[in-house]
Amino acid sequence: MKLIPSLGDEVTVWMDASPDEVWELVSEVTRIGEFSPETFEGKWTRGSTGPEVGAYFAGHVKRNGVGPTYWSPCRVTKCEPGKVFEFSVGTDAVTANNWGYRLAPSKGGTDVTEYFRLPSSLPMMAYWLMLGHLRGRTNRKGMRTTLDRMKAVLEAGAEA
Repeated sequence: MKLIPSLGDEVTVWMDASPDEVWELVSEVTRIGEFSPETFEGKWTRGSTGPEVGAYFAGHVKRNGVGPTYWSPCRVTKCEPGKVFEFSVGTDAVTANNWGYRLAPSKGGTDVTEYFRLPSSLPMMAYWLMLGHLRGRTNRKGMRTTLDRMKAVLEAGAEA
């Protein structure tokens, strides 16, 4: 029996698009507002202009879709075109969580996995033990919504 639930989760959706087509969409943070139920806009910051390890961006978030509203600073931590796009959320000194997308060719399309994981610090483990089931459910629902909206755009042949 696990005493502490996993400090993360993931959702996978198959998309009728190539890994390169999906990559172009998931790595373009300025489009996140079209897809996410919580992050309604994104912008590259600190001189960054596109996806690469170390690039900075910010997401404008409306927590749980209702508020509070704030900007979350982010930094790209993994960037492999057609395979993975991952970023940390937080400051240069403290990571609050990590989000990402893994892409895998599958059945003529791509399995797209959106995931998050929290740092395994004692305060985060305590938070997750008490509230993780609620936030985890919200995150799973949000990831499913985000991926389903991306799928609709990609499969409709919209410009990605």
